[in-house]
Amino acid sequence: MNKKLLILVIFWATQCYSQRYILDSVESEYGSLYHQEINQFKYAADSPYFNTFFKRLDSVFEGKKDKLHIFHIGGSHIQADIYSNKLRTYLQNTNEVSMAQRGFIFPFHLARTNNPSNYQISGTKSKWQGYRCSATDSIAWGLSGITAAFREKSDTIYIKANYKNYTKKQYTFNKFRLFHSTWNDDYQITLLDSTLVDWEITNYESFYKEYHFKTAVDSVAFRLELKETANISPEFLFMGAELMNENPGIEFTSIGVNGASFGFYNRSAYFEKQLQLYSPDLFIISIGTNDAYMPVSYFNTDKFRKYYEDFIQMIQRINPNCAILLTVPNDSYYKRKYQNKNTATQQIIINELAQKYQMAVWDFYEIMGGLGSSNRWYKNKLMPRDRIHFTHLGYQIKADLLLNALIDAWSTATNRDKETLLNHYKSLHE
Repeated sequence: MNKKLLILVIFWATQCYSQRYILDSVESEYGSLYHQEINQFKYAADSPYFNTFFKRLDSVFEGKKDKLHIFHIGGSHIQADIYSNKLRTYLQNTNEVSMAQRGFIFPFHLARTNNPSNYQISGTKSKWQGYRCSATDSIAWGLSGITAAFREKSDTIYIKANYKNYTKKQYTFNKFRLFHSTWNDDYQITLLDSTLVDWEITNYESFYKEYHFKTAVDSVAFRLELKETANISPEFLFMGAELMNENPGIEFTSIGVNGASFGFYNRSAYFEKQLQLYSPDLFIISIGTNDAYMPVSYFNTDKFRKYYEDFIQMIQRINPNCAILLTVPNDSYYKRKYQNKNTATQQIIINELAQKYQMAVWDFYEIMGGLGSSNRWYKNKLMPRDRIHFTHLGYQIKADLLLNALIDAWSTATNRDKETLLNHYKSLHE
């Protein structure tokens, strides 16, 4: 993808807008571009995993203190964390007991790429280098699929849990995990406020250091110092951070890397090992756009199916009762010139796998209009020229369509009135 275009896309996607339900106000202008009547989680009603998930989600809605963990993984759409964060905000703003911890985040700024706008991790950017699993790089990758490497003498890292987020409450945390190269002892890690720390541990199996604080905070800073200045090839690999507390409610973790595909995530040797730290209740798979970004003659259907099925099985190894939502990628153009017909092939495979494993499908390809529809979205300024990504308004519409489909399946599973549920979320930001 053209670098200047990607920067422009990121600019559109990261502008500061307050969150509100958008579909009602745009229906007259854009309603003909998407098919609300088929906006649903296919097969969810027949899935025991989704029935269990929605009953527990309903319990949180009623104000009971339960814990749910949702993962959402994809490529650049998820790295930007626009529509995924909108869904996170809806769910965490449900009521007084719905907001769990912020959880896992990554220092994209230090890796010299676009960072989600709802939190900040800063340091001396020029001292760091980013390595994505979706590039030709070769380095250690974990759950995030991207690593920020530090090889200088010292730097100070500042982490803010809250930035341009729209949750009713601010995130706080009393435990802090720093995922890094624990096999390497080149650097001293020192929290700037040492009085915060009650105790700390290092987990060499899953590659993190964990600090337990005496009180809850909304930010933390730590300093890296090279232990031996004579060391000619020092290295510190920053693989992510986790902001933790004991709050009940809904935790929403988004994992996304620009350009990522199943094959590239498969290069992350520590992905499954770090995912085993969690027990996801709902896993949303939005990988596929980059798997299909090629001429039709180059697309290997068997390879795509194998990667997808292996990924589902990995999630099930970690939590056999996890509900898994398979999302069909949006319509797109290859090199801005050619309609990408590979997405229709992916659509067939994804639907077959969902039925095989009793999971659900959100078919955004079909919802947005199928083959060639991205050109119509582009002409209506909901996608940029690449006709792969979306403008901020386009992502807002996508988020609210996903919310609608989730509420439709939720109401079916629990016999709640759909409009009552939907109106509750529509009114959260008024």
